Amino acid sequence: MFELITALSQKLLDRDMMLVTAESCTGGLIVKLMTDIAGSSAVFERAFVTYSDEAKTEMIGVDEKLIAEYGAVSEHVAKAMADGALKNSRAQIALACTGIAGPSGGSEEKPVGLVYIAVALEGQDTAAFEHVFEGDREAVRMQTAELAMRYALAYLEESEEE
Repeated sequence: MFELITALSQKLLDRDMMLVTAESCTGGLIVKLMTDIAGSSAVFERAFVTYSDEAKTEMIGVDEKLIAEYGAVSEHVAKAMADGALKNSRAQIALACTGIAGPSGGSEEKPVGLVYIAVALEGQDTAAFEHVFEGDREAVRMQTAELAMRYALAYLEESEEE
């Protein structure tokens, strides 16, 4: 994990960019992992822990209608969270995640372990990815945080090539 965080931090530093997060199911784990590294203030701008639906709407402007229509755990809401975090910060790239970490809260349609991760980069279309992770609550949260950072790094690398 250290190598991933270091690589993401270096890529952000090289591009003179800042990261913002909007986290639901991870409860701030991404920001915790990012800020475990010395010097993270050069690349980490702020974080929104938007665990409740109200926090999503009040803090980062997710439309209540999106939540009502698709549910808080959805591609639409993940994208809106990333876009809202970007809009409500000074960062140039945003990571957002929403999901069901368990052990309860799942359904047949949306099982425990279902997570949506979104990446928003200024000037690019926001991307969202669906995953169903295995394991207990801690495992789901850790896999989400790690994969979110991998997506951010890949997104930064792809945008350099364009």
